[in-house]
Amino acid sequence: MKIKFLVLFLCGAVLLCCGDDPKSEIKVENQEQSEGHSRITAKTIEDLKYTDYVLSSEAEDVVSTWEKYRELDTQISYLKKADFSFFNGDIELLTKFIDGFKAGLPENLKTNPIISRVAIIETALLKLNENLTLDNIKRKDKLFGIKEVLVSFANLNYQINKKLERDMFDKIQPE
Repeated sequence: MKIKFLVLFLCGAVLLCCGDDPKSEIKVENQEQSEGHSRITAKTIEDLKYTDYVLSSEAEDVVSTWEKYRELDTQISYLKKADFSFFNGDIELLTKFIDGFKAGLPENLKTNPIISRVAIIETALLKLNENLTLDNIKRKDKLFGIKEVLVSFANLNYQINKKLERDMFDKIQPE
């Protein structure tokens, strides 16, 4: 009787000890660290390398009536602070915004280079929306989408400045 009890006790002890696997604990810790590392912060976005252009004072006056540009400028500043609420929202709201953005383009800015930059912004915004709303997108792809939006907006600013500067030089008459 004592032998049966001893064998049963040893079998139970072996079964209980088999569940402790230090390797599985390490995997869980590594997974938690990698998930924490995948969070995109304002510092991460700040570290992206690209050339940022701001509007000149003349360009500020021209786009002051373009409401959707002002709204996008505000949302881009939030994006730089890692606030993705506008960019990962409902796709219908984003497409309505883009349609309003294109429709509100001032007449004196409707040139081929500026229209093409607006189309590039549209593509970048839609791509970023997809990257942020899908769960299986890698962190580097999300960062690349953020950088595309920032670069496309900076290039739009550059084209607006360039167009207004060219218009100013065209008005100058030789003496």
